[in-house]
Amino acid sequence: MANSKNQNPLQDQDPTLSKEEMAARREEITAFYKDNIPHLEVQAEYEMLLATIEKSRAERMQAQMFMAQQYASQEEGSNPNSEEANAFKQAMEEAASKIED
Repeated sequence: MANSKNQNPLQDQDPTLSKEEMAARREEITAFYKDNIPHLEVQAEYEMLLATIEKSRAERMQAQMFMAQQYASQEEGSNPNSEEANAFKQAMEEAASKIED
């Protein structure tokens, strides 16, 4: 009963095509893909830009977390001239130089 609704209409057609029909079908498919290439290139560029933005956001978040951790440890009474403080200052300068680029 529901079997007739689920059948693919292409199954009712003869699957054998002549050489001319196959060539026409190939040309149609090739034209379809060639027409879509410019759209896909734009989409690929868009996706690359999104990935770059997401990477920058992640790097900025990581730098902010690092800064917060360092400030918290400094507030606990660590020496501002310690090895950790110097490493923090160097990391901050490197992060700032990347942002300026």
